[in-house]
Amino acid sequence: MSRYVLALDQGTTSSRAIVFDKDTRIAGVGQREFPQIYPQPGEVEHNPDDIWSSQLTAAREAMNAAGAAAADIAAIGITNQRETTLLWERETGRPVGNAIVWQSRVTAPICEHLKADGLEPMFRERTGLLLDAYFSGTKIKYMLDRDPRLRTRAQRGEILFGTVDTYLIWQLTGGKVHATDASNASRTLLLNLKTLDWDDELLRALDVPRAMLPRIVPTSGKLGVSDKSLLGGEIPIASAVGDQQAALFGQSCFRPGEAKNTYGTGCFLLMNTGERAVASKTGLLTSVAWSYGGKNVYCLEGSVFIAGAAVQWLRDGIGCIHDSGEVEQLARSVPDAGGVYFVPAFVGLGAPYWEPHARGTIVGLTRDSNRAHLARAVIEAMAYQTRDVLDAMQQDASVPLSMLKADGGAARNNLLLQFQADVLRMPVERPVVFETTALGAAYLAGLAVGFWESEDEVGRKWRLDRRFDPQMPEAQRQELYSGWKKAVECSLGWCGSHNRAASV
Repeated sequence: MSRYVLALDQGTTSSRAIVFDKDTRIAGVGQREFPQIYPQPGEVEHNPDDIWSSQLTAAREAMNAAGAAAADIAAIGITNQRETTLLWERETGRPVGNAIVWQSRVTAPICEHLKADGLEPMFRERTGLLLDAYFSGTKIKYMLDRDPRLRTRAQRGEILFGTVDTYLIWQLTGGKVHATDASNASRTLLLNLKTLDWDDELLRALDVPRAMLPRIVPTSGKLGVSDKSLLGGEIPIASAVGDQQAALFGQSCFRPGEAKNTYGTGCFLLMNTGERAVASKTGLLTSVAWSYGGKNVYCLEGSVFIAGAAVQWLRDGIGCIHDSGEVEQLARSVPDAGGVYFVPAFVGLGAPYWEPHARGTIVGLTRDSNRAHLARAVIEAMAYQTRDVLDAMQQDASVPLSMLKADGGAARNNLLLQFQADVLRMPVERPVVFETTALGAAYLAGLAVGFWESEDEVGRKWRLDRRFDPQMPEAQRQELYSGWKKAVECSLGWCGSHNRAASV
């Protein structure tokens, strides 16, 4: 019998692969970083070949570390950075230019044009999303608009679109399967949440040919096998799921009202709303969480564009630290941020503000301010942004949240999670198995092939590492958050943006 499930976790800055056994113990890990490309301020791209080669290498490394052959792997689960947009030739598999990354603001003018044409209500109602450069649909339009010949070829089905999951599935199957799941499709501005199919009116609005779009498949289910030349044999590919929905599943948030926050490159707070798609009135997003077994589960999401990436900026941008792991120790060297606030709007602000023209802002500096205060302000910004989102989420869902589950690389930072509990005035729990994104993809793949039997079985495997209870006095909590809102006003106003902070 197969002993493992292989999870491919293709992220924004690196590709990871993890081999899990039936008890969710990690048997092998592989990871490869790849370059980030910044053509212009606010624009971010990836080389598709870097995405694929780094992911394949990581998968081989993980299997070697586990001592696992293809026959030992019951299934492959794929989870991925969402909204990142790729085009490639059906015949050759060659990419058509670089991938446009989810962080990129290059399509902000297209979004403004669509809003001016009065189309945002239609997109909002049908997709659960806002007209923002974050999402894939406008990226496809941008890529096709740059070269009209591409659109003609796309209409003939010669040029294919995919988010990263689709591209990996295509590569793994040797070009035999062009597919995505509903969790990823629901982040494109092209999927109708009611029909869970591509919407022809939305396609016309963005001038995107249906012939270039992938088939929509269940999140958990057998959708192909890997080419035997890649991993030493054919292995069933049995799940595809967006990274944040994967973390929600990996955190065992199976019931409506349960929520998790992933502190990664960005910050992503998701709440399970069950089989009901809740329309947000506060600037949040409605997406498909997962779809399988004849059941569609939805979620509310607040997306913060820059979280852990701000720590990388401290390291690479201004040389404040030598290693990202140093930030907690540096921040603990001062008792507080000394009145300093850092708003990491390097590529605009996401939920609940959705202002692409906001820019990174540091306020409250005095002669006594030093790099430790800045490091602490960077950590605290992740917690403040999370509160912005959670306040809006509870208002939308009308569900009082009693506890938040935390994961992602920055969740290893105890100072962050304690401050998060204080700012939210609710407990924050961190699991023992920290790789919840990869674990969610593994669970969904394993369920499809009978490696695990049920959600109840995988839910029992969630174990608590540490619980952070709020300790901060209420007056201090309110004062600190009030200062944050003022700092956000400065960020929103920097490039002539409308000052919307007070009304959100």
